[in-house]
Amino acid sequence: MDDLVRQRRPTLPGHLLGLTPGRSGACVIDWLALQTPAFRAGIDLVVIDPSAPYAGGIRTALPDARIAVDKWHLVALANLMVTQVRQRITRQLHGRRGTATDKVWASRQLLLTGYEHLTVKQKARFNAALAAEDPTNEIAAAHAVKERLRLLLAEHQPHQIRRRLYDFYDAAARADMEETSRLATTSDTWWPAVLVALTEDVTNARTEGFNRIIKQTKRVGCGFTNMDNYRRRIMVHIALTRGQRPAA
Repeated sequence: MDDLVRQRRPTLPGHLLGLTPGRSGACVIDWLALQTPAFRAGIDLVVIDPSAPYAGGIRTALPDARIAVDKWHLVALANLMVTQVRQRITRQLHGRRGTATDKVWASRQLLLTGYEHLTVKQKARFNAALAAEDPTNEIAAAHAVKERLRLLLAEHQPHQIRRRLYDFYDAAARADMEETSRLATTSDTWWPAVLVALTEDVTNARTEGFNRIIKQTKRVGCGFTNMDNYRRRIMVHIALTRGQRPAA
């Protein structure tokens, strides 16, 4: 279960509370049902991936808890959108997938990097690639939508959030592409939960770190046939290696 819960207590280092197999709303409901009423009553905020099953399970088991969507996953969706547009334009322009001889393909990582983080030389290469292989300006438009979403997700003040939200939807409307419209629709669907994440400044990054350890443990063990042993191995590894780290 890939989520992070916060209880009504002073801020404490994050810890792995438990594990349950599966990625469905029923898994969320079943795990929470095993906890005490006091534990469930103490949860006022849950940070999740943009997952409808997770959200449905939380609303069922914790009707009074607020849901926040982790911002990193929205940026990942925006990067995926830029990549899809780049790939589509390359196929239209060359009749094939991108190769190392294509300037846009060679600059594909620059498209996914925050523009403010690029050096002067990288910005020049970025602009040259678009000038050479973006005749319809669609890649540039997709990149602009992605960057405006990043700016939106960096805000915490309500008036700045409203301004950045308008800029994002305006850029998506002007781009007028299937890929950008899909991203805007997804953002609109999850907007109440996104707004909670922005105003509360919360993330499930620590949970994502735990998830990485879980996957590494599974690889090293070459599979576990006993779920209880698998769970114990994960809990022991995390307790020994991450127990003293501060919360994300």
